[in-house]
Formats: sequence, structure tokens, C-alpha cells
Amino acid sequence: MARFSFRGFVYVLIVMLGLLSAAPNILPQSVKQQLPTWYTTNTLSLGLDLQGGSHLLLAADTNALFEKQLSSFSSDVLSELRSQNVRYTRTTHSLSSKASSVDSVERVVFTLRSTDDARKVKDIAYQISAQPNGTSALDVAIKQNTVSLTLNELYAEQLIKDTLSRSVEVVRKRLNETGLTEPSVTLQGKDAILVQMPGMSDPTQVKKLLGTTAQMTFHWAANSQSEQVMNKQDAAGNTYRLEQKVALEGEHITDAAGVLSSETGQPVVTFRLDSAGAKQFATMTRDNIGRVLAIVLDDKVVTAPVINSVIPGGRGEITGNFTLPEASNTALMLRTGALPVPLSIIEERTVGPDLGSDAIQTGVESGVIGALLVLAFMVAIYGRWGAIASFALCINMALVFGALTLFGATLTLPGIAGLILTMGMAVDANILINERIREESKKGRPAASAIEVGFEKAFATIVDSNFTTLIAVSLLFMFGSGPIKGFAITIALGLVSSVFTAVALTKMLMLKAVKSKKRNVRDRTPMRFSSPLLRLSDKLSGINFLAKRKIALSISVVLTVLSIGLFVKPGLHYGVDFTGGTMIELTAPALSTDELRDVIESNGFDQVAIQEYGSEHHYLLRAPVLDSSGELENSNAKQTDALKRAISQADSEVRFDKIDMVGPKVSGGFAELSILALLIAGGGMLVYLWARFEAHFATAALLTVILDLTKTIGFFALTGIEFNLTAVAALLALIGYSINDKVVVLDRIRELLRLDSNKPLANTINEAVNSTLSRTVFTSVTTLLALLPMALFGGDAVESFAVPMVFAVVIGTSSTLFITSTLLYLLGSRREKQGKAQLKPTAEEIKASLSHIP
Repeated sequence: MARFSFRGFVYVLIVMLGLLSAAPNILPQSVKQQLPTWYTTNTLSLGLDLQGGSHLLLAADTNALFEKQLSSFSSDVLSELRSQNVRYTRTTHSLSSKASSVDSVERVVFTLRSTDDARKVKDIAYQISAQPNGTSALDVAIKQNTVSLTLNELYAEQLIKDTLSRSVEVVRKRLNETGLTEPSVTLQGKDAILVQMPGMSDPTQVKKLLGTTAQMTFHWAANSQSEQVMNKQDAAGNTYRLEQKVALEGEHITDAAGVLSSETGQPVVTFRLDSAGAKQFATMTRDNIGRVLAIVLDDKVVTAPVINSVIPGGRGEITGNFTLPEASNTALMLRTGALPVPLSIIEERTVGPDLGSDAIQTGVESGVIGALLVLAFMVAIYGRWGAIASFALCINMALVFGALTLFGATLTLPGIAGLILTMGMAVDANILINERIREESKKGRPAASAIEVGFEKAFATIVDSNFTTLIAVSLLFMFGSGPIKGFAITIALGLVSSVFTAVALTKMLMLKAVKSKKRNVRDRTPMRFSSPLLRLSDKLSGINFLAKRKIALSISVVLTVLSIGLFVKPGLHYGVDFTGGTMIELTAPALSTDELRDVIESNGFDQVAIQEYGSEHHYLLRAPVLDSSGELENSNAKQTDALKRAISQADSEVRFDKIDMVGPKVSGGFAELSILALLIAGGGMLVYLWARFEAHFATAALLTVILDLTKTIGFFALTGIEFNLTAVAALLALIGYSINDKVVVLDRIRELLRLDSNKPLANTINEAVNSTLSRTVFTSVTTLLALLPMALFGGDAVESFAVPMVFAVVIGTSSTLFITSTLLYLLGSRREKQGKAQLKPTAEEIKASLSHIP
């Protein structure tokens, strides 16, 4: 008794902590004011698709970074060679591909006059590029007299890492200077930066700030003594011949401001240098009176004055054809520091605030309706035991919210879809347990004993089915991004929480309920389950699912072949996630469809497709990717901005509700990762099932899931539902759900085989499918009840997930009953002909057989 009480105390403590963590999300403001700030501010963050805002993915130009760094090293090496009278000729730069983490390699190649100097070149290169760990940043390859200098691969990888870390800080500083509310700047992958800006409906100005490197350097005009020379132009096209060597770096700038000049009244940028820069500036101007000093900003000469006297104090002024806003922006970028590497926008997603609030409303409404339907159905099936399960489900959802809040997760629209799907799938554990208890009660077991045995028998099945689903969900988290990761986290937390609430909390509550009110002992009478739905399900037993196995398998194969045909032609309606390009959802009250088309075409956007969408004056525009090579990612962003400007000029009241711009580099990566995720999901589940079941069990389950998957892809092709990252999430969720369904039946078949291995295989399979039929049907119905409101009322944002999932649940359930059983029968019969047993002997069976050996 004490042990039970302690366990109950732990369960209650876990539930209370979860509820306390979730509470700040729903507490009224008047209550929050009475509580500590550290507690009330710990709330669930809303994703950009729910609150509105902009998401930018910036890619670093690593080639430019490598070129700059190699140029710096090689310039110092060549200078040192000249100082030591080492003669060389023909210095060239080249770019070549390399199969490594560094996509392309910049090389500096020159030829030595004498092979005797080869050793000296290596020594000089090491001295100049030596790193603190003793390695060299330069790789030196010498073939005969030809020397090739490249960046060491490990150094290049570390250079990218360090550069991106500094870039994140610069981007964060620039955004903070603009006054944005809580912008999020994080590293994404190896060479990208993700910027999320809640509430930002038009990121045009921010894109200019982030797309400008603001690399400012000072260069002297070249003369006869200059060794390396370069040509640079100003905004008017005038060419300046400058020394390649940097006279002063812009990193010495500590402050800058865009102001109106007191002398000319024109906008200028004033700057102040730090003490080291001020001393260097004074010295260099003193020693070069009469020379032209060019100030170069991002490869453009902005001003090139003649130095007439020493400039002390470290203060200067940059003149140019600035407007005052341009001068202010330039000053902002100089204050916050130059980006150490050029950044290009390869993905842009913007959601207007109105669309975000609509998404919250539809998501919450469909979620509440789905939840109420599920809870009501559970009570209708199992009565008071269903009420206990429903209570546990409510606690489960509260624990998921509490965990999401505790971990600082962000709730997205796919996340809401994940919560709804979690509720539908979490019911499965409760149905499994109740069905097991019902079976034991039919055998005449007392209530308490039926509960104990029912939970014990259901536990292994629950773990197996949920673990296989977690495999698919973990891949969503690993390979997904943004909202898809939020979906994966929600499902994963929901599954883990559902195991706790179903196995631990529900068991405690059911045992408490069967205690006698008059005596402190458990009731000895069997539990009663007598709802109309259960009586109906009991009448469905005795079905011979294998009788029409050839017809069932033939229909499944034909549908799969037709689905493959639909996949080939007409094919899937791919979204911009996979095709690249731009999709704009807008409302233009003053423009008809023809007028909008005229505006778009007259501005040179001939390839933009227009589609009337939803209500009147609501349109969907699709623009193809401009550059399939992926080298000019910014061209797509510029096209999007130009298109928005053209429409805004034609209709001043236009509202851009949603913008998705995906560059070719990102879309190609999405396609590869999606295929990889599906393959790994299948492989991971096959390995797990092989470990937990026999090979023919695992093969039957996986082949059935493949058939389910192909049919669902055919459904996408037939209906024309957009195939995007949300659709990939649906496919992975389908894999998890479908295998979950199969595992329950396979587990029962294995159990019956262990009880009587001599019974004909067909009879064993039919008995197992029939004994789990009510569970299979009830679980499918509850999942459909959770999904249908989302599919009907959830809107376009979740259409690619909810509608296919409804189809997948129907297909998955039917395949569990007819296809998995058929494939297992065929594989099992083949195994019997080979003289093999259906199951490997357990450790207990092996031990028992050995004990009979004399």
C-alpha cells in the first residue's frame, strides 16, 4: 500500500509540474500581475505563421570569403619571396571543384625560376599562415617549378564557422538598431543564417540592410611604385586605379552618423575611428600629402579626395550621392560593423498579421472541435472507463503544452496540427488497454486483476507501436526546418506523454475506481463494458479476412500501379519548397483579374501565373525560379520586390497576405532531404521490426506501408493538392501511423503463435485480426474525428497535411486488416514449406529444452 501511495504521489507531482508550466499561457492578466515575472513570462511563443512576420534565410558566399583570405595570405607570401630575392613568374588565380565539405577551391599558382627555392616557399608559407595549434592555413603543392597555394580544408571549415558566428552578431546588431521587436537570428546548417522577425509584414528595408556587406576600406591611388594594382569604379562609372593593399580597414570605425553637411547641405556620413585607427590615419595622411585616398564601400568608390594636410583626431566625412535615408543606413551598417562575408537571400517567407490571426482562429476552432469529438466518442464506447481515459487525454494535452513551454518551443500551425493528431493517436494506447481489460473481464477475472493483466499485456504493444512512430518523427526533426520541426517536436512530446498518462495515470485512476466504497478492498466482480458500440463491435468478430486475400492484394497492387501512373502523369503539384520561385498571396480591392494581369505583364513579368483564390479580389501569384544554377539567388528576391512595387503602384490598398520565396539552392536541398528522410524512415523501422519480430513479420509490415505510401502519393497527384514540406510531414506521419497499426496486429499474432504454434497459420492470423478489430476500428475513428475538422475548416495552410492524412487513415486501416494479414500469410506459408518455425524460440523455451537433455 505504501508503495502504491508513493507512486501515486510521484504521478500527481509530475502532472502538477506540467500544469504549472502550462498555466502562464492561459492565466488572465489580472492574475499574472500578482505572480512573479520569471513565472508569468515563461509562455509558449507563437510562430510567424500564427502571429504574422517575416522569415529570411541568408546564405554566405563562401567562395568570396575563401578568395579574400587566400588573396591576403598569398600577397604576404609573394611579398616575402620578393624580399628574399626568390624569383617567380606568372601569378594566376583559379577556381576548381573539390569533393569535400568545401565546394570549390580557390588557388594561387606561380612558377619559380629555380627549383632550389621550393623548400623556402614552404617555410615562408608556414611562417605566414601558422595557426595557434601548430598547423598551417595554407596547403602548398609544388610540381616541378609550379607552386599552387590553397587554403587547408580544416582551416577553411573553421573559417566558415568563425565567420558565420561573427555574421550572426553583425546581423543581430543591425536588426536591433532598427528597433525591431525581438528578432531571432540563428545559425542554420553549415553556411546559412535564419532571421525571423515577428510582426514584420514588409521586410524590404531589412533585406537591403542584411544584403549589404558594408565592407569599407581605404586605398591610396596607385603610382609608379605600387606593386599590386586594381581598378574600382564609383556610382557614376568613373574608374580609379588603386593599390590593392588596404591602407586602413573599416573595422577601426567606432561611430558613424548620417547627417547634412554644414558646408554643402548635402547628406554625408561622418565617422570616428578608434585610438589605433586614429593614429594610423594621422600617420598615413602625414606621409602621403598630395595623394588621392579612395574610400571603397562594398567594391564601389564612394569618395576619393586629395589629402592636402595631416588629418588628426580620427574623424572623417564620406561624401557621395546619398539621400538622407541612405546616409543613415550606411552609417548604421558602419556602426554595427561590416559583414565578414557577403550574404544572399535564398528563402523568404512572409505572413501578414491578418492571415496569422485567422490561422490561430481556425487552428484553435478545428482543434477544439476535434478534441471534443474524440472525448465524446471515448465516453460513448467505454462509459465511465472512457471518461477516465478522456480525463487522462486532457492531462496528456496539458503536459504537452507544459513541456513545449518549458523547453521554449515555438507553436506553429503545423504544430497545432500535430497536437490534434497527437490526441487522435494517443487514444490508441487507451483503446488498447481497455480492449485488453475487456478481454480479461470476459474470462471472468475480477476487476482489479483484469486491470493489472490488461495493462501488462498492452504495455509491450504500446511501446513497440509508439517507438516506430518516434522513428519517423525524429527524422522530421532532423531533416525538417521551421514549422515542420515544430510539428515533429509536438508529436514526439505527445507520444511520450501519452505513454505516461495511459500506462501510469490511467491505471492508477482505474484501480482507484474499482475499490469498494464500503470496504478498503478492491471489488471482486468483473468490470462491465456494455455500450451499444461495443455490442456492435462484438458482432463483427469471426470475419475471415484471408478468404478474399487474392482479390484484396490484387486491388491494392492495381491501385498502387495507378498511383505510380498518376505520379508520372499528370504528376504532383509541387509547391515552391521543391520547385523554387515565388508564391504571393494578396488582396487587391481595386484590381480585377484582367487588370492585375495587365499590370504584371506590362512590367515585364510574363512568366507570373495568376489564379483567383478564395474570396473576390484575392489572388495567388506564382513566379518561377529565375536561375536554376543557384549562383544568383538574390535575383529571385529582387524579382519579388519589383513585382510588389509594381502592384502597389497600381493599387495603393493592396495587402500582401503571404509571400514564399525559395531559391534553387534551398529547393534542391528540400527535395534531397525529403527523399532521404523517407528512405531512412523505412530503413529504421525495418531494422527495429526485425529486432523485435521475425524477418517475415517486418517484411510484411514494411511492404504494406510502401503500398500505403504510394497510394497516398497517387492521392496527391489525383486531387492536385500542393505537395510541399507539409505534405512530406504528412507522408512521414502516415508511415508512423500505419506501422503503428500493423504492429498491434503483428504483436497479437505473435502472442497467439506462442500459445499454440500447431494451429493452422490462417486460423491464427484471422483470430488475431478479429481480436484486435475493435481496437483497429475505434482507433481509426478517433483519429478521423480529430483530423476531419482540421481537414474541413483548417484552411489552406494545413490542407497539404490534414486532407491526405484523412485518406491515409482510411487506406492504412484497410491495409492492416486485409493486406498485412495476406502478406504475412504468404510469407509464413513459404517459411513453413522451408521447414522453418514461424517464431524463433524464446530464452525460456531454449532453457526448458536444454533442461530435458540428459
